[in-house]
Amino acid sequence: MKVLRNIEDMRDFRDDQSRSPLGFVPTMGNLHEGHLSLVRLAGRENRTVVVSVYVNPTQFNGPEDLAGYPRTWDEDRSLLESLGVDSVFLPTDEVMYPRGCSIIVNPGAVAARWEGEHRPGHFEGVCTVVAKLLDIVQPDVAYFGEKDYQQLQVIRAMVGDLNLPVTIRCGETIREADGLALSSRNSLLSPEERNRAPRLKQTLDHLRAAIRAGRDAAAALNEERSALAAVGFQVDYLALVDGASLEPLTAPGENARLLVAARIGAVRLIDNCALYPP
Repeated sequence: MKVLRNIEDMRDFRDDQSRSPLGFVPTMGNLHEGHLSLVRLAGRENRTVVVSVYVNPTQFNGPEDLAGYPRTWDEDRSLLESLGVDSVFLPTDEVMYPRGCSIIVNPGAVAARWEGEHRPGHFEGVCTVVAKLLDIVQPDVAYFGEKDYQQLQVIRAMVGDLNLPVTIRCGETIREADGLALSSRNSLLSPEERNRAPRLKQTLDHLRAAIRAGRDAAAALNEERSALAAVGFQVDYLALVDGASLEPLTAPGENARLLVAARIGAVRLIDNCALYPP
């Protein structure tokens, strides 16, 4: 496995693989089974697989959040080697933003609500770094997880609007046995918080069943927000939305999706599910 740390080496590697379908999995490291499932999917569908490991400072909302993000490169490298990854792109801030970040990508309307409202500037940072990475790596297919559903939709919109020559593939959310969606932030939960964290998935399951059974969506959402608050969650949002536009819905539709974000202690968790799974 080649570890490439600058843009020139990454592009030379891509030129050498120019006749091979190349799958790309962008990550910020601290890899878990959710990331690894995307790497395996990329390996099944492409001859060459590249993974990036870069903690992008422009998508964090404060220096404490950035500083607290786990860095586990030695463990990450071993995991990626074990999966037969061909190359890892491991840039520094100086490589990615040699002149700072004065030009950014506007993520548009799909980013305005939910995460966009509670994390101002987050999706500008995500879109900017993903656009740069896609330009540097030049993959045929790029892989993103369904757990970060709004991010997935934002990236799909960006790629479509900017006519970027890449296919975006989605990997399903990977969960612990108790339903908690895998996340790099889960390692920051205390044992007591970890015991309560699966309540997010349970809330989505309850809501999906209630709304599909004919319960008024607004009433069900309000009830579940109160229930989460009663067990110690600080709820940023719990919403029924259109799965493409992410605009809120007052009644269920074929493409409806449930989104939730809440803090437990100092850790912010997100999750989602389709109202009518395929």
